[in-house]
Amino acid sequence: MRSRRQSGLNKIGRDSAADTIYKIDAEVDPILESFCREWGRHTPIVVVAEGLVDDEGKEIESRVFPATAKESDAPIRVIFDPIDGTRGIMYDKRPAWALAGVAPNKGAATRLRDIEIAVMTELPTSKSGFGDVLWAVKGRGAGGRREDLRGEGSEPLKLAPSKAETINHGFASITNFFPGTKVLAGELTEHLAERLIGPADVTRATVFEDQYISTGGQFYELIVGHDRFNADLRPLFYRIQKQPEGLCCHPYDCATLLIAEEAGVILTDGLGKPLDGPLDVTTGISWAAFANESLRRSIEPILTRYLTERLGRVNT
Repeated sequence: MRSRRQSGLNKIGRDSAADTIYKIDAEVDPILESFCREWGRHTPIVVVAEGLVDDEGKEIESRVFPATAKESDAPIRVIFDPIDGTRGIMYDKRPAWALAGVAPNKGAATRLRDIEIAVMTELPTSKSGFGDVLWAVKGRGAGGRREDLRGEGSEPLKLAPSKAETINHGFASITNFFPGTKVLAGELTEHLAERLIGPADVTRATVFEDQYISTGGQFYELIVGHDRFNADLRPLFYRIQKQPEGLCCHPYDCATLLIAEEAGVILTDGLGKPLDGPLDVTTGISWAAFANESLRRSIEPILTRYLTERLGRVNT
């Protein structure tokens, strides 16, 4: 919150292999590195995150702490997204999230499904009075607390995905943050709405959309019951459009999928398989999230049919 007093946090620092690095991201990098150095003093770790550099200043995807350890010495692999939702928070517009997932170290073969502990912490805007922290341990459920930012304690946070059986009069969104895939995202939104609730009546608003530019934020909205269905299908949309893969979701954006699933949210790759991917910062990830099984049963057949038909046209 104090950092909001700085100016120019929205200035471009550099472009990485995964995304644009803004000044606010660069402000956080030294904090993360200091934290990892301290952690590495007690337990060797492999850290996967955007913005890591080696001793020569070259950008790298992963780094071992302490520097004297070998990757094979580390029992755990940690994937971080220190600021998921940079564009919203750098304008003091909407909270971002700090994401972290911890998995047994299996080297380059380590995957999102190997994550056994995850934590997500809200990064509030300057006018916020509270901030939420959520966590999960694999097989033991998820929990959360709402912190009073004035230092006056905290209270349990209820994690309760929606039990609604339709998207009617609820939030359901297909990611269309940036130009490039907006046409397909809009077409699919209309396609789903027409088949789930009938032809559009422009005099009434029965399905709402919330373009929260943060994967962690999108997961959060499902976890606490605000949203019923969200999907980010940009890698698939690029394929349908016969374009090279552009800006999209990456595994470090999904570092806290464990929290969503332990809370009861159902996550897939958009084509019906469980969401998964390597623990890196560059692989394109498509995902679909359903607040409950009833919503999945009604939405998924329409969604997968739409995608497979259009992908099939690309391959013929």
